[in-house]
Amino acid sequence: MFSFKTIAAGATALALTAGAAFAETVIRVQSVIPAQADEVTMLQDFANDVAALTNGSLKIEVLPAGAVVGVRETLDAVDSGLIEGGFAWTHYWSGKHPAAMLFGSPVAGAGVGIDNIAFLSWFQFGGGKELYDRLWDEMGVNVKGFMLQPVGPEALGWFKEPIASMDDFRKYRFRTPPGIPGQTYKDIGVASVAMGGGDILPALEKGTIDAAEWCCPKPDSVFGFQKVLKHYYLQGLHQVVVNADLYINGDVYDGLTDLEKKALEVAANASLSKSMSYRIYENGKALKDLTENHGVILHDTPADYFTEYMNAARAALETNAAENEFFAEVWQSQKDFAEIAVPFWAGAQTSNANLGKAFADSLK
Repeated sequence: MFSFKTIAAGATALALTAGAAFAETVIRVQSVIPAQADEVTMLQDFANDVAALTNGSLKIEVLPAGAVVGVRETLDAVDSGLIEGGFAWTHYWSGKHPAAMLFGSPVAGAGVGIDNIAFLSWFQFGGGKELYDRLWDEMGVNVKGFMLQPVGPEALGWFKEPIASMDDFRKYRFRTPPGIPGQTYKDIGVASVAMGGGDILPALEKGTIDAAEWCCPKPDSVFGFQKVLKHYYLQGLHQVVVNADLYINGDVYDGLTDLEKKALEVAANASLSKSMSYRIYENGKALKDLTENHGVILHDTPADYFTEYMNAARAALETNAAENEFFAEVWQSQKDFAEIAVPFWAGAQTSNANLGKAFADSLK
């Protein structure tokens, strides 16, 4: 016969077992951008998917830029375990390894015309993910990375006056991204100034710079560039593809269950698609608002920009490939992929792009 004491002890053990089964893991992810940014909105959507897929056993808590460490210390903080996760653009860490640029922001479409959709094809089916997983060891950091948010192409940028040629462009001090994309502008004689996103508008207002790029119509309008500059150019080569990624400390990741690891993978793949869909519509709404309500004038980029920038970008890529074996391996993989995919993809898109531009022109 069972006593009440035996039954109570069994119930306690069952409760402890159930509690262990439903243990909750929280990964704090510090972003490199403010909480109101679209990227953080999409990151939170990813976090919601992970929680749903794991029935709440794995939760991601999104922290704003600077919550624990400075923006530049984000990856090091994840590596050391000071924070469990980080969120940034992988080309931010090009100082640790030049190949980071080929994953975060392959300049001029890796020099072979890879756009954001073709990049995903390379990443998911052309060997890119396997190389991406090796990147962290090449960097020497204890990190597991997940690519989440492809963006592109980014706008050439904002100017005080219209630019009809590269000679006009070279008159301006121009905010650019760090690394090879920014260096390539210097290589073609543009006064390139790298600075963080939050510093751009104050620098424009003070006259420290007089032209700038950041991303695309929605993020640019949130930053308020339209308050000081009115001439906007959409077509640019410096960041045809840009990817924002999640970094998780390697020990934390290894401690997750197989289901939780699979949930991260599935949610990341979903984020790749959802972020592109979100961006197209949001940027369309923002561009319409900028041109109709804020006096922004949309221009086509001068033709000589494309030839000058492409030539300089390819030279920069070749230099880095000659100096770093892993960079050369990643770039060769992208070129091999492009030989197969780009003739089809670029050719197939041309008719629709022309039709779309004709429609856009008719709206004017």
